[in-house]
Amino acid sequence: MLKQIKWKLVFKCFAWVITLGGIAALMSFVSVKKQSVKCTNIKILIPGADNFIEREEIDAILKQNEGQLIGRHLTSINLHAIEEKIKANPYIALSTVYADMDGVIHIEINQRQPLLRIINMTGQDFYIDKNGLKMPVSSNFTANVLVANGRIMEHFTGKVDTLITKMASDLYKTALFLKKDSLWDSQIEQIFVNDKDDIEFIPRVGNQRIILGNADSLETKMSNLLTFYKKAMPKVGWDTYKTINIKYTNQIVCEKNNLDSVSSRLSGTHVPRPTPLTVRKVMDSIVKAEIAAELRNNPEFKLAPAKPPTVVKPTPEVKVVKKPVAKPEKIPQAKKTDKK
Repeated sequence: MLKQIKWKLVFKCFAWVITLGGIAALMSFVSVKKQSVKCTNIKILIPGADNFIEREEIDAILKQNEGQLIGRHLTSINLHAIEEKIKANPYIALSTVYADMDGVIHIEINQRQPLLRIINMTGQDFYIDKNGLKMPVSSNFTANVLVANGRIMEHFTGKVDTLITKMASDLYKTALFLKKDSLWDSQIEQIFVNDKDDIEFIPRVGNQRIILGNADSLETKMSNLLTFYKKAMPKVGWDTYKTINIKYTNQIVCEKNNLDSVSSRLSGTHVPRPTPLTVRKVMDSIVKAEIAAELRNNPEFKLAPAKPPTVVKPTPEVKVVKKPVAKPEKIPQAKKTDKK
């Protein structure tokens, strides 16, 4: 009879009963202890350097919703309601609120991280964060991010919302791509949308406009531009071209600057006084040197390996757009007549 009893199973059940009983006793002890614990302090943690929201604003939210917290029993404080109210702030992505047995309420806040600043056609100003959501600008802090303006129809209602127009989605994809590459993050200074709905880059080094078009085939287009920077720019100079069009994946089309204006600008013999423009040129030369060093030394910026031989990848073709030169007309010559 005793041999038929599964002692191993009995011991397991007995262990589970003891464990559950211990947990229940511990929970009841914690509940009793919590009822007697009062709030002694509030600790607010806001990590990161971008302070869109200050501690004073969190204190105001707490006071508005729960009143005075210090000195009150923890059981009378709705921590979940505080957490939800803090998350309703448009600059906050996530908040965690909890209390310990010493009566300290901990509030941990993760702010939204802006990626791109948009100025639309009506002059409305807002951010797009790294998750592709719109967020308002702040009077407390201005984020050092890429700025896009021009023919942008995206509207902002003042609340956190998703992107509506395709142009705004393309701008978000483009800014996200540039941010991931330290070279392009340093080189591209501003984004502009022209009247043809083409995305243009305004570079930090060079006076030309880089016409991207849309956000399709971004990796290929920027790889073509990198090839152009490495092979063409050192030979022709950074001020030779007015525009660099990379919107076509199999070629690069360039438009030259007016050579007369360039030569007249270079032929001056007097030494100008330092101005913000000359200071910027000096900074541009420094950035140019850094870009050249990145291209030579950093393997991260090397071109992607070629595809297998079965696939033929067209080489980017550079076309220079020139104005047609009028040919001089030939003057007909008079025929000679023999004198008799």
